[in-house]
Amino acid sequence: MKRMLFTAAIAWSVLTAMGQGTYIVKTKNVTPEKAEVTGAADETAQEGHPDEAQDFVTKNFRYRSMCDWQAGMRFMVIPEKYDLIVNTFRDATDQKEIPNGSLRHKVMVYQDHTVGENGRARMNFICQDDNRACYFELPFGAFEDYCYGKTGVPTLAYLEDVDKARELLLGQTLITRQPVFYIDTQYEGDGVEEVTIPENTEVRVTQIGVGTRKYPVKIIVEDVRTGREFFQNVVMSRTNSGMRDEELEMDKKVLFLNSFEVVTDVEQVSSDYQKYIGRTIYSKYAIVMLSKGDGKLRNVKVPRLTEFIIDDIVPTGRGGMVLMTLTESESRRVYQKEVSFVNESMLDDNENYFGYLFGLGEGKLRNSSRETRAMIRQGRVGHGMTQEEVELAMGEPDAKMTTSSGLEEWHYLRTKIVLIIQFDKHGKVSGIVKSGDKKPVTKKKKK
Repeated sequence: MKRMLFTAAIAWSVLTAMGQGTYIVKTKNVTPEKAEVTGAADETAQEGHPDEAQDFVTKNFRYRSMCDWQAGMRFMVIPEKYDLIVNTFRDATDQKEIPNGSLRHKVMVYQDHTVGENGRARMNFICQDDNRACYFELPFGAFEDYCYGKTGVPTLAYLEDVDKARELLLGQTLITRQPVFYIDTQYEGDGVEEVTIPENTEVRVTQIGVGTRKYPVKIIVEDVRTGREFFQNVVMSRTNSGMRDEELEMDKKVLFLNSFEVVTDVEQVSSDYQKYIGRTIYSKYAIVMLSKGDGKLRNVKVPRLTEFIIDDIVPTGRGGMVLMTLTESESRRVYQKEVSFVNESMLDDNENYFGYLFGLGEGKLRNSSRETRAMIRQGRVGHGMTQEEVELAMGEPDAKMTTSSGLEEWHYLRTKIVLIIQFDKHGKVSGIVKSGDKKPVTKKKKK
């Protein structure tokens, strides 16, 4: 696998060769000829694992309050709806307002802060495209009173976050951490369409550009299996994002690793996991798994004794957990289940432990008919079932009796009745009696 860090010199040479236009990137499904408006661009990344996000983000993306801004810091103007009504900048020559729409996707280079003739503090910029000098006038107070807050300069997305993300992530393998992503529907506009992607999908970063002010890094990835591209806008350093600390706590849709997790060399599938791929297993209990039905991913309760083939195992990076992709042997339906191959409790009661949830092989029912397996999954008993099959369907009996003729009966206590399962001399069900019934429930045995 490629290393996490690219050589800085190579990255810089690539970045300096690119104009600001290359910061606007689109998923490959949309072209100038194939553009359709189906929605507005969304500033989103779903709730996930903020503690994990801290490791990668705080290590590589430094937050800079306006008090720490240095000359040469670069931003891109990304107006939102409100910004098209209330302008942000004024021309330094004539002090006239500059429409934000005319500055869309322009790169603004920070210079310094000064005080204007009217006594208000100004943040001074040069537009990289035409060397036009402009400024943002602070709405209140002195610079020192304003700069420690999180409001920042409206419309500006911090480009160093984008450049750093390109340096670290282009070409890298990531794992998706939530199911909601987007594809572009407008080549020139911001239209998007929401798509559902299975959590823990392995993806490769193909492009990185500018998203929005709050979520400035647009990460386009492709599914390594299908080649399908989709994207997410995420926040990195929070520089000039305009988000206060309490907003960050309330809005849990913002951290990079809420959408992605970086795969490192040590997180690759080990030989211990590889030996399970292709094996047949069965569910010991009814298990909730993720599967796709009606075009959507949803949780499905899979009956016990369902037989699967393990297609793939991918580490999730969360406490030794791995994601198994399974195909049901009979229906060929594909499922996913997150499990651990380490029993943390050292007992067979760990709900995520592979050995607790699954058994290797076709299981005890490998010689049972399909009809019998279906009845067991439903908790029903039929004539001709073995004692082992009855126990799998009904559980341990409340009592085991021997009749005067030497045949065995199992008694199951129910709310208003006692269910009596009668066995013949071969240990197979010969009768099913409910308390109060005069004779067993009759049914012809299957040959």
